[in-house]
Amino acid sequence: MKFIISTLAVAGLIATASAQTTDTDRKFTALDVFNLEYATDPQPSHDGSEIVYVRRSNDIMTDRTRSNLWSVKTDGSENRPLLSGRDNYSSPRWSPDGKKLAYLSSAEGSNQIYLRWHDSGQTALLSNLTVSPSNITWSPDGKWIAFTARVAVKNPTLAKPVPKPKGAKWADPMVIIDAARYQRDGSGIMTPGYTQIFVLPSDGGTPRQITKGNFDSGGSLSWSADSSHILFSSNRHENWEMESSESDIFAVDINDGSLRQITNEPGSERNATYSPDGSKIAFTKQSNAKVMFKNTYLYVMNADGSDEKNLTPDLDRPASSIKWDQDNQHIYFQFDDHAVRAVGKTNFDGDMEIVALNLGGTSLGRPYLSGGYNVGKSGLIAYTYGTDQRPANIAISADNNRRVLTALNEDFLSHKDLGEVHEINYTSSIDGTPIQGWYLTPPNFDPNKKYPLILEIHGGPSAAYGPGFSAEFQRFAAEGYVVFYDNHRGSASYGEKFSMLLHNKYSSEYDFADHNSGVDAMIDLGFIDEDNLFITGGSAGGIAAAYAIGLTDRFNASGVIKPITNWLSKSLYADSSTGQLRNQFPGYPWDHVDHFWKRSPMSLVGNVKTPTLLMTGEEDRRTPIPEIEQYYQALKLLGVDTIMVRVPGSPHGIAGRPSRLNAKVDNIMAWFERYKK
Repeated sequence: MKFIISTLAVAGLIATASAQTTDTDRKFTALDVFNLEYATDPQPSHDGSEIVYVRRSNDIMTDRTRSNLWSVKTDGSENRPLLSGRDNYSSPRWSPDGKKLAYLSSAEGSNQIYLRWHDSGQTALLSNLTVSPSNITWSPDGKWIAFTARVAVKNPTLAKPVPKPKGAKWADPMVIIDAARYQRDGSGIMTPGYTQIFVLPSDGGTPRQITKGNFDSGGSLSWSADSSHILFSSNRHENWEMESSESDIFAVDINDGSLRQITNEPGSERNATYSPDGSKIAFTKQSNAKVMFKNTYLYVMNADGSDEKNLTPDLDRPASSIKWDQDNQHIYFQFDDHAVRAVGKTNFDGDMEIVALNLGGTSLGRPYLSGGYNVGKSGLIAYTYGTDQRPANIAISADNNRRVLTALNEDFLSHKDLGEVHEINYTSSIDGTPIQGWYLTPPNFDPNKKYPLILEIHGGPSAAYGPGFSAEFQRFAAEGYVVFYDNHRGSASYGEKFSMLLHNKYSSEYDFADHNSGVDAMIDLGFIDEDNLFITGGSAGGIAAAYAIGLTDRFNASGVIKPITNWLSKSLYADSSTGQLRNQFPGYPWDHVDHFWKRSPMSLVGNVKTPTLLMTGEEDRRTPIPEIEQYYQALKLLGVDTIMVRVPGSPHGIAGRPSRLNAKVDNIMAWFERYKK
């Protein structure tokens, strides 16, 4: 049977549908996560007329985040693709003459180095590597591209294998491990190998390995002005695997591979960068104290290593991301202060000014401090600029004035009703320590109504949240929750004294008081429903959430995500064990059983009455899944309502794919809805 619908009827149907779906369409939903885009890695052209950057977007068909290369003029015009499509392109780097871009892509199967001529748009495959390159860096004369790559070495052996008959199908051979650092989250059990430095002719040819030895020669690379050698950082001590806070600066000759050690002091000297004229080296320096926080200072020295000077002695914030001004007299660097990421500029006398603020927006899931910057030869500062309402766009700073050049999400976020971020400051009930926090209110918020509250705790614990965009928090807010989060003691960007308040105390009644006092401060605002309080957090935030429900039953339900529940076990089988045991604890677990147990949520599990969702990736090697398995079993034995969510094939970053971010939020919300009064 054939149906004919008049134009008027169709118009009526459309109008009715629009009226019925307007509110739903304006809500931030799970599918909207696939529409989000953000900018990273801005690279100003030599003349300062344009910025090449990496544009990252989520592909709903592959459930992956895709990276393409785009360009935008510094007046905000001509925002256009350079290399775009379903393949990934990253790490654009201008040649010294400004005419070409080197970049990385796996368009032909494996990650390789390519060239693009900027005037014609022609591209060429430059390498045919069997290793995966990173840290690509042009030589000043334009003849070479240096890069780092992990080079495999022969697996250790023990017993001689029994020869098998021709054609026989036997089990895979046993794997022998003799390294202290034998695993890495996201990689699993690693094939033995070391990061080495290579050089590749920029007009094509054979890559040549210029460092060797059973040491990692990685980090940022910096060429000498005459293109004869490269600076890098490495710990080349015999016992380097057990020294998580040691690194020195070396120079390697690209012709014969000879090494010259430039620094040789206790602690870490990293991020070495030559001045444009090659006369000086800027670098970062950190002590090797056995503590959870060590400030990182910006230093400068002569190219031979003499006459080093601390340029930030009074800046109680870690310095990073060093860039030289073309005048050879000023150095740019990045630092975080009270949850704001900034770019500073200093001279050799240590006179500093702030030249850019509010870097951020590259951490889509949760509002971690993020973002980066670059300085072009013209002096133009380009950076990723984020707000609580938008992920990162490209911005430039000139004469301390900010101009935002892109609007990557306006096409759909401008039509969405988003939650708004508000700052809240309060003191911790345990000792009066000032704490900075924020809360996200639902769309169409009415302060005269009562709303359920979610306390969400950041990881680290020495990381930090800020007033940035968060897809996960927007999802919570869209469902009518107020989301509260804070930077508890130990968080970054507040200085050494604040960070050290948590030393040897994670987790404890101290950080719990910081969070709990924040919940009280939120209730005092008058719009929080005291009968509907919930708590969640991931990684170190998962530890804190599990510890909290052992101290209080004020929360209706908890979402404990990828936590550590038993430090006695975790500290010996996670990929972070070496550094964590040295810097975060008074010694080894067998010598300090009481301390390790006191810091463990398992020590309080007998007090727990809060219904608890537990979630961890099955391939997590940072907070391995046995940590929730033992806690889950304990709660079951105690008769506490609990559920375990296992994320197949996932490492620690369980929200690393868009669908997983949504699944994480959906399961937490479904659990909370079950216990909402």
